Amino acid sequence: MEHYYTQNPQSPRDIKSISFKIKDMFLELYTDSSVFSKTKVDYGSEILIKSLPELSGNILDLGCGYGVIGLSLAKLYPESQVTLVDINQRAVELTLRNIERNQIKNANAHVSNGFQQVDGLFNTIVSNPPIRAGKNIIYPLFEQSINYLHPGGSLYLVIQKRQGAKSAVAKLQSIFGNCRVIYKQGGYWILESTKISAQSG
Repeated sequence: MEHYYTQNPQSPRDIKSISFKIKDMFLELYTDSSVFSKTKVDYGSEILIKSLPELSGNILDLGCGYGVIGLSLAKLYPESQVTLVDINQRAVELTLRNIERNQIKNANAHVSNGFQQVDGLFNTIVSNPPIRAGKNIIYPLFEQSINYLHPGGSLYLVIQKRQGAKSAVAKLQSIFGNCRVIYKQGGYWILESTKISAQSG
C-alpha cells in the first residue's frame, strides 16, 4: 500500500479542490490521491498554523504535503521567505500548483527526503511530521533540524498525544536542551524547541 510519504506514488490521480481559511487568510488548494489529508485540511495542521507566534525571516515547511502550512505562513507573513519540501513528488507538484494558484511570491517548493536537498539556515522550521512512518524515520529529522536553524531559531511540531507527543518532548529536550508545549487542543500538542546560540547537533 502507498503512503503519503511514498517518494513516487503510482496510485490513480484524483485531483480535488479544497478551500482553507484561517485568521484573515484564504487559500484555494489542489489535493490528490497519495497525499496527506486530501479531502480537507488536517486538524493538526490547522492548530499548528493558528498557534504559532509571529514569524519572520526564512521559514522551512518540512514534509509539506500539498503546502497548506507553508503557504498559509507565506500569506500571513509576506516579508518572510518560505521553503517547502516533501519526499513525495506528487505532493511537491501540487504545492507548486498551489503557489501559482494563490499567487504567492515568497514561497518555493522542491522534492527532498528530509533535509537531504535542503540548503541554508532558517529562522523557523515547521512540521506536521509523518508519525505513522515510525520513530526511526522522524526522530532523525528532529536530530538534524538543529543544524538547519539560525541561533535563536525554533522548530515547531504538531503531534497527537496518543501518537507519542510525550516521548517526542523528551527526545527534543535531549537534542535542544529545551522543549515547550505551547498549545494543546483536541488531543494535539504544539511543541517548540529553540536552538541556543552555540548549539549544533
